[in-house]
This record gives sequence, structure tokens and C-alpha cells, in this order.
Amino acid sequence: MTTVVKLGGAAGNALGPIVDELAAGTPPVVVVHGGSAEVDRLATALGRPSEYLTSPSGVVSRRCDPEDLDIVTLALAGRVQTEVVRALGAHGVRAIGLSGVDGRLLLAHRRRGVRAVVDGRIVHRSNDRSGSVEAVDADLLRTLLGAGLVPVVGPPAVTAEGEVVNVDADRVAAEVAAALGADALVLLTNVPGLLRRVDDPTSVIPRIARDRFEEFLPLAHGRMKKKLLAAQAALAGGVGRVAIAASAHVPPIARALAGDGTVIA
Repeated sequence: MTTVVKLGGAAGNALGPIVDELAAGTPPVVVVHGGSAEVDRLATALGRPSEYLTSPSGVVSRRCDPEDLDIVTLALAGRVQTEVVRALGAHGVRAIGLSGVDGRLLLAHRRRGVRAVVDGRIVHRSNDRSGSVEAVDADLLRTLLGAGLVPVVGPPAVTAEGEVVNVDADRVAAEVAAALGADALVLLTNVPGLLRRVDDPTSVIPRIARDRFEEFLPLAHGRMKKKLLAAQAALAGGVGRVAIAASAHVPPIARALAGDGTVIA
């Protein structure tokens, strides 16, 4: 039994409960991390504040020109990943950090531009350095798991031509879970699940049948839409179930798998 756990990177997420749970002992786990709050902090400190783009379908993503990609790489493959590995190690968990570039773990296809809605008009951004994961080296992850290590995986990824590209961490988690044939994918975030009313944290939708997925997609806003699309991709790739739940709940992984949040199956 393998579980892939994605740690949310937006403000309001909690690392401590996840570290404590993994330190207490769990079945084989691969950790995937985001880090949008740290990317935003570093971008502001470097005088290049983050800009977010909204696609015509309502999906929100980060602008990723070449200069933005440098910041993303510094924040995610540097600060965030190091901190997750450090925290796990301090609690006795043998963890190893891998960006998608390491060992060509995440092979991606670079998008040749993105479409975004700006001032009511659809524009095309051609200088974008983002991409979509096409392949995951599952054998590398299985080797690390077999050695008793917890892989900690995050963006960026690399193309077949050796170009570094930013990739969405939720989608990375979905592709990793599918490649490993994981029993479950747990997306831990700063909200308790998919909400029927976005301003009411008590309006969590507890369960979504996979054949009714499209009915619930309009309820997702901002980054939550990416999580639902990642969940759909994971299920299509053979993952048994996906749980979206709060990272601050204790213990977050077990509670998510027990249905404390939104379970899609």
C-alpha cells in the first residue's frame, strides 16, 4: 500500500502535524510539496512580485517568465524542499529531497504559451516557462521507498531537451500517484475540503462519486479547481481514491483517509 501526500504551499498550511504523523510510522509514503507562499515571499523580496493568470476556463496559475522560473526554482527546490526534509529528519524520518530535474524524475512538455483573461480580453503569453508532466520515473521512487526513505518531490521538472519548466504541484502529485499505482492520493491544503459555499468552512462536501465529478467542478474556485482537476487525473490514472483535506487537522493523513474532508472515488 502506497500513499502519495501533497503538502499545500499556500499561506495557512501546517507542516508540523504532517511531520508528526510520518514520524509516528505510516505505510510507504511519497511526499509532494508546493510552496506558493514562499515563492510569493521571495519574489517580493527580489523586487519582482508574483503575478497570477486566469485562463478562459477559470483556472488560476502563476506567470512564469524566465525570471519568474529562477525564483520558483530557488524557492521550491531550495528553501521549501530543504525545510520539509530538515523537519522530517529532525523527527527521525529518513527523507530525501528530489526536484523533478533530479534523475529526470519528472519529464515534462513545455507549453508553447498560455492563454489568460486580462481586462476582459483573452491574451496569449508566449514567453512562458511552464509545462505539463508527461512521465514519472516510478522505478526511482520505488528504489528509494525500498531503501526505507521518504521521497520528498517538488517542481520544477525537465523536458526531454533538458529545459527546466515549472509544473503544478497538485498535478505532479496526481501523476506520481498514478505512476506508482498508489492506493490513495491525499491533497492537504489550508481549507477543510471542497466547500459548497466558499465562505463557509462548515459546508464541506464529504464525498464525490467519480462519475458525478463534472457536477461539482463549478463549485471550485481559484487553486481548488486545480486540485479537483488533479484528482480527476489521478483517478483516471488508476489511483483508488483522492482525499482533499486540511493540513492542520491532527493527524491529517489518517483523518483525510477516514473521510475528514472531501473524498473522491
